[in-house]
Amino acid sequence: MNLYLAPLEGVTGYLFRNALYEYFGGIDKYFIPFIKPNQHGHFSSRERDDILPEHNRGMYAVPQILTNSADDFVSTAEKLEAFGYREINLNLGCPSKTVVPKGRGSGFLAYPDELERFLEEIFDRTRIEISIKTRIGKNSSEEFERLLEIYNRFPMKELIIHPRTQLDFYKNHPNLEVYAEAAQNSTNPVCYNGDIFSKKGYLTFTEAFPQTDTVMIGRGLVMNPGLAVLIRSGENTKKETLKRFHDKLYESYREAIPGDRNVLFKMKELWAFLAPLFTDYQKYVKKIKKAERLKAYEDAVEALFSEQELKEEQ
Repeated sequence: MNLYLAPLEGVTGYLFRNALYEYFGGIDKYFIPFIKPNQHGHFSSRERDDILPEHNRGMYAVPQILTNSADDFVSTAEKLEAFGYREINLNLGCPSKTVVPKGRGSGFLAYPDELERFLEEIFDRTRIEISIKTRIGKNSSEEFERLLEIYNRFPMKELIIHPRTQLDFYKNHPNLEVYAEAAQNSTNPVCYNGDIFSKKGYLTFTEAFPQTDTVMIGRGLVMNPGLAVLIRSGENTKKETLKRFHDKLYESYREAIPGDRNVLFKMKELWAFLAPLFTDYQKYVKKIKKAERLKAYEDAVEALFSEQELKEEQ
């Protein structure tokens, strides 16, 4: 089984990926949160930091592009190729309201004819391999039959399917009936993405879809950075390893991000995912959320790690 880290904007940047790679691993591909080509034709500071080869040492990293312009996609792909990348991913899944109205991400799915012309151009003009991460439609899962017909026309590296529509956002359950049809009828290799939060959830999915050999996990790996190791070996995440992971990420943010408030914002965002891994975590997380100084944050985290354990069922 291949296990991938999904790209989560603002969460799985290079500092997170490096800490995850160093202390846990078990991941075959690390997808980099999307690059959004701009009118000036160059990367933002965040995007450049994320794609620098020295920030992705040892891991198989795949940059993701968010655009509906074939010219912008191709020019960005050429720049990424110059950095040494041999695979890029097209984002047709982002459900954000800042992206969709511009016809990007899952908003592009509402225009299948335009999407088909776009794909014709990028596959014709791009030298390196292309994978696609998609939802199953903009407004309805019925849209996916036409979308899959389009995808089957192109020799992509793989088709990563998050079986929700844009309107679903992250609500409701993934539509496994549509995924089953896609897995059966896709002419390209298929990867599943959606709501794998535990080893139990992973096993439930793989028992239902034994033919699927690739799974992408996003929020589940932020909630439990050791989930890939647990899936592969059956070994639960150890509290000592999680503490080292936390400390590495915390110190990396302190070095890279100016201002204590900004560092606290990033760490509080992490704890919104991570906290339920612990027993009786609620009062500690309240202190973490209320912390306005690094010392108060550090004390709350230290108390949580020293006074509580990780849950047995992960």
